[in-house]
Amino acid sequence: MGLNDLATAALRRLDAETAHRLAVRALELGLGSGDTRADPPILKTHLAGLDLPNPVGLAAGFDKDGRALKGLARAGFGFVECGSVTPRPQPGNPRPRLFRLTPDRGVINRMGFNNEGLDAFADRLRRRPGGLVVGANLGANKDSEDRTADYVTGLRRVRDLADYVTVNISSPNTPGLRALQTREALDDLLGRVAEARGPRPVFLKIAPDLTSAEIGEIVEAALAHRIDALIVSNTTLERPDTLTAPAKGESGGLSGRPMAEIARRALQAAAEAAEGRLPLIAAGGIDSGAEAYHRIRLGAAAVQIYSALVFEGPGLLARLKRDLAERLRADGFASVAEAVGAR
Repeated sequence: MGLNDLATAALRRLDAETAHRLAVRALELGLGSGDTRADPPILKTHLAGLDLPNPVGLAAGFDKDGRALKGLARAGFGFVECGSVTPRPQPGNPRPRLFRLTPDRGVINRMGFNNEGLDAFADRLRRRPGGLVVGANLGANKDSEDRTADYVTGLRRVRDLADYVTVNISSPNTPGLRALQTREALDDLLGRVAEARGPRPVFLKIAPDLTSAEIGEIVEAALAHRIDALIVSNTTLERPDTLTAPAKGESGGLSGRPMAEIARRALQAAAEAAEGRLPLIAAGGIDSGAEAYHRIRLGAAAVQIYSALVFEGPGLLARLKRDLAERLRADGFASVAEAVGAR
């Protein structure tokens, strides 16, 4: 067992939120062994104007305040998404609010956009290390009277500091936020976002708990307002019958392996609606090279991971990339792009 594996095992003995906070702090200090090996050329890809060394990103939620970028720059991700950040600091929901479903390889969270606000976030982005593609995931304050204005405020603040910006309207832990996914509300939001955006790509992150028709409407709205990519998807409110962990009944969004099929279904609906007109990024339940490859063949140009790292440790990333490269070669693909949508 390597040092990273030992550290992961030790963190799992702590409550979930304390372990998460310590992991972020360690990366902030630059601790942990990085992956200094160059990615195989077959993994290089292009996404919405961004050149990525590999298509495997870190999903938002891990590094909410942009604290861990020093360590994450050495970890081997193709890109890293920080946030969600809201204009004003907020504490989030009362603890406990983060639960491991260890036998299910899943996580339930009801964090509630806990973060230090835009001022601290923007300051850290200004000092971020070079050589890492960084995205800023934007949220809205829980008590905001105009949530659309919160996204515009966030966008204006970070549009020149991040490599891309994600508008997150799909967290289940801020009451009413997912209502912004309706076509009328989305047209208003994305119209105002389009007026405020700078030269960087803007992504939209949606929930998996939508019908195919609703996802189709979102795709059309995204295209109409020049959104550069769609992240499919956030955590789910569904609870599969297969869950066995004692915490399975906790409220909040479910992530990890138990939501894989739900996320696949949403991705397939988005791919069918987009018909190649809008890049897609797959998230939710991706814990292996096989699953990453499956999502790419369903239509994803890139993937994001997070919850799987809780159970598999930081070594997962290198294993996943190695397996993905082998699968691409075995099926005769010369690049990730060639495999996108090749079901």
